[in-house]
Amino acid sequence: MKKIVIPFLIVFAVTVAVSCSDVQRNPGRIYMPDMAYSRAYETYATTEEMKADLLKRGIHFSNIPVPGTIKRGELLPFLLTKDAPGDSTNYHASREVKNPLTSMDTVEAERLYLVNCAICHGPKLDGNGPLYKGGDGPFPAAPANFISGKPEYLAMPEGMMFYSATYGKNKMGSYASQLNTEQRWMVIAYIKSKQAAATAKPAASAGGSDSTAAKK
Repeated sequence: MKKIVIPFLIVFAVTVAVSCSDVQRNPGRIYMPDMAYSRAYETYATTEEMKADLLKRGIHFSNIPVPGTIKRGELLPFLLTKDAPGDSTNYHASREVKNPLTSMDTVEAERLYLVNCAICHGPKLDGNGPLYKGGDGPFPAAPANFISGKPEYLAMPEGMMFYSATYGKNKMGSYASQLNTEQRWMVIAYIKSKQAAATAKPAASAGGSDSTAAKK
């Protein structure tokens, strides 16, 4: 009996040791390789071979549009592209771009700001949103204060704001996927209107004190 048990235990131990090895082995033949390794393409996608075949037949619909092409329905194009890493040419050029909106729904503009921007810049635009919370929030760096912050934020041109919202700037990522072109301009117009109102209040207060002093 021992003669049978001992070889069995040896074979069992070797089998367990080999089975627990982290060495990758060829699983052998695959019954349905198309199911194991998907060859699917995106809907309406074309391979390079298909493109070459279409071009031979004079069909060009699969070509990528030329740079600067404005997509259908894009009424407010922003023609400045994102700067390459280490370059800021287009960012500085964006200061010359003006907000093309002549009117907007101010209630909707405020809603868009509160939904997308207030979490960092704060509902009052003071840079104290829930993510910062006076330094007690999860985000360690203070977001831009658009009301009483650095002069460069208070006087930032609309085009620069739009560039930052479109491509991202510093710690802020791009919002091009969340807000379309018109919505981004609406948010910027909302910020500028709040900045103008905040600037007008001290001036009005100063004027009121002068008039009171004159009456006395």
